[in-house]
Amino acid sequence: MKLTFLGAAGTVTGSKYLLEHAGRQVLVDCGLFQGYKNLREMNWEPFPVDVSRLDCVVLTHAHLDHSGALPLLLRNGYRGPIYTTPGSIDLCHLLLPDRGRLQEEDAEYLNRHHASKHKPALPLYTEEDARHALRYMQAVPFNETIEIVPGMQLSLRPAGHILGAASAEIHAGGLTIVFSGDVGRDDDPIMRPPTPLGKVDYLVVESTYGDRLHQPEDNEALLAEIIQRTAGRGGSVVIPAFAVGRAQALLFLLSRLKERHAIPDLPVFLDSPMAIDMTEIYHRHRAEHRLSPQECKGLCRVATMVRTSDASRALNEVRYPAIIISASGMATGGRVLHHLKRMAPDRRNTIVLAGYQSGGTRGARLAAGEKSIRIFGEEVAVHAEVALLRGMSAPADAAQLVRWMESASNVPKQVFLTHGEPGPADTLRLRVETELGWPAGVPRLGQTVELVP
Repeated sequence: MKLTFLGAAGTVTGSKYLLEHAGRQVLVDCGLFQGYKNLREMNWEPFPVDVSRLDCVVLTHAHLDHSGALPLLLRNGYRGPIYTTPGSIDLCHLLLPDRGRLQEEDAEYLNRHHASKHKPALPLYTEEDARHALRYMQAVPFNETIEIVPGMQLSLRPAGHILGAASAEIHAGGLTIVFSGDVGRDDDPIMRPPTPLGKVDYLVVESTYGDRLHQPEDNEALLAEIIQRTAGRGGSVVIPAFAVGRAQALLFLLSRLKERHAIPDLPVFLDSPMAIDMTEIYHRHRAEHRLSPQECKGLCRVATMVRTSDASRALNEVRYPAIIISASGMATGGRVLHHLKRMAPDRRNTIVLAGYQSGGTRGARLAAGEKSIRIFGEEVAVHAEVALLRGMSAPADAAQLVRWMESASNVPKQVFLTHGEPGPADTLRLRVETELGWPAGVPRLGQTVELVP
């Protein structure tokens, strides 16, 4: 059996793992590279697998760094099944067409304003490409075991993190290989904790926060302070937020703050059609999260839902203090860029970064204190306050990852640390070796390893 690391090796994006056994090929995750330009350019390169030999795809969860390249896979001729949980299918129906549509809109904007060196600027894929990929998704309920190819079985275990997120447990050739996906926090206020590991021979585990611990911050209190401070100087708050997970967590905090009258009664706008639809999905997947039906309703009531492009543009004419939540979470694209372009130069305003910001993204540059960012080909001055809510990050930290690994019923033959920058991945490798006494390594991009019984 062979395992090849085609993404998420030396970086936190582009998750792709090729598992080969008895002449069969399975691709686990099919994500986009994000962040630094040299990584983003990899999305335009020829697909790294021979699609004609690929038997099936297993998707751990719907975030774009795990699912976002599926339309490219289909455009290259793949026509096999994509196995994932019902929750992830629901989320992909929001995320993938939205990504295609935004890429089309961004390309159209760049062409109209002659703001790209490419003549013309093209989308990586279209909304129709994304909808085509959705047709091949097949639901696998949590904790059920199915045969995905002859001699290979799959079980998807709840991983926390976001709705539908799973760790993929694959049994073949007398071995159990587990792909962690993104492991959720056991103290997440909304999502339930990840399922403990069972027997595992080879473990591929993410290491996004492999070198840090979540600080015991009171996100609710910090957000209240930021809003009070900004409103006091007559400014507005803009929060780039992932439409899946982070936006709902922010709405939950805002609803609690408003109920307690802990913040001024500013209007809240959720400017993301996908995030709006996401709130309904929370109702459909009650077993996966901690929110009561009443709390789910509170997510909807606290904000004005902004669906259309015209309504989004109208927000740029708002001249009174307000709170705007808009995708994307690292300010890599989407409607939030228009709000940042308008609001960043005004010292009265505040940009709130909620959670992890990958290197090379606008969010990371803002977090680093850069005084200008490039938006739609223009340099935009950053005079607004930039505030960080680090405790909003959804992935498990180093200690939580180690605790999750400790739940295994045996000592694995090898642990592979992926989906992390080099520093965090190697730091977690050392913890695994010293604290657990397990063999661990950080694979290179394109590396192939033999998985032996």
